[in-house]
Amino acid sequence: MAKDAAVSVNRRSDIISAAIEVFAEIGYFRATTAQVAERANISQPYIFRFFRTKEALLLTALEVSWTRVIDSFRSVVETATPDQLENELTEAYEEIIQSHKNEILLQMQAQTVQEEVIRQAMQKGFTEVRDMVLEAFTAAGVANPKQKTLIFLAIGMLCNVSKALDLPALMDR
Repeated sequence: MAKDAAVSVNRRSDIISAAIEVFAEIGYFRATTAQVAERANISQPYIFRFFRTKEALLLTALEVSWTRVIDSFRSVVETATPDQLENELTEAYEEIIQSHKNEILLQMQAQTVQEEVIRQAMQKGFTEVRDMVLEAFTAAGVANPKQKTLIFLAIGMLCNVSKALDLPALMDR
């Protein structure tokens, strides 16, 4: 029974990874669960063993992407010295953009989805990141922590655009 559970967990992860890739490449509205299933090398009905709807799959994919950012930032906040905090947060985000580009592209696309549940998921992710950064900057004694947080988040969004458009000059600091 434990082996079946492990296979099930792995299959669920495979589906989420495939969904992130497909949604990032062609967009949530154009993507189909058949395309996700093909990418995951499973049958389309198998997706629905784990996710009731395509929207539920998107929500889970977004949760995975936000968790990666939040966990990465949390690790930096717990270990960085006050004078290195901003630089290490920036480096952590740049690493995510490099190694998990599709997750960032997924978030960018999800910003335009008007379904309330998707908007709430995006608001939750952004709010959690903003609050974590603001709290870290405040605790580190950064001058004008609210303004610094806003600028940090704005630069992050510019990094996203730079990566999406393959325009590295936007990230040249």
